[in-house]
Amino acid sequence: MLFSVNPVNPQIRLIRKAVDILHQGEIIALPTDSVYAFGCRLRDKKAIAKLYQIKRVDKKHPMALLCADLKHIAVYARISNSTYKVLRRHLPGPYTFILQASREVPKLMLTKQKTVGLRVPDNQIVQDLVQELEEPILTTTAEVTDYGLFTEAIDIEEKFGNQLGCVIDGGILPDERSTIVDLSDDFPQVLREGKGKFLE
Repeated sequence: MLFSVNPVNPQIRLIRKAVDILHQGEIIALPTDSVYAFGCRLRDKKAIAKLYQIKRVDKKHPMALLCADLKHIAVYARISNSTYKVLRRHLPGPYTFILQASREVPKLMLTKQKTVGLRVPDNQIVQDLVQELEEPILTTTAEVTDYGLFTEAIDIEEKFGNQLGCVIDGGILPDERSTIVDLSDDFPQVLREGKGKFLE
């Protein structure tokens, strides 16, 4: 099911339909400020298992939480003053920050180092979805073995429509991933150069 959503002024009716689909335990495809992503609810174990299946990766593959803002991030991660300043300088934006997880993050989503990836994309559709859902969306890049990276919603619908609750069309996106920065020990380390330029 393809939802054509205005990226500047998202239709609240479609946002609520997508959130209802998430509450039903389904996976959705959604735009971000980098590339398209697959997403589900953070504590829905069946949906998470399905997400790994669609992505064709094992359960050790890291995923990220899409949050609404810095206050939202602070619920799911431990943030020092210096880390907060770095986050404030870069977010919202095309970055995934690796941080020490709080107890609000399910153990299933933690790395061995007890860290978690968090994002606040500069994308109004994502902002509205997370605010309506009232919790982060667990996501992974819409990149699948044999298909590569998806930058158009219609291609996701054609390949995975029967496995997804809905595909949110937010327009054609650039073929650029987010920049990944490890801030888990207060010493920033860029793990992947992407769309966002990191300023220490």
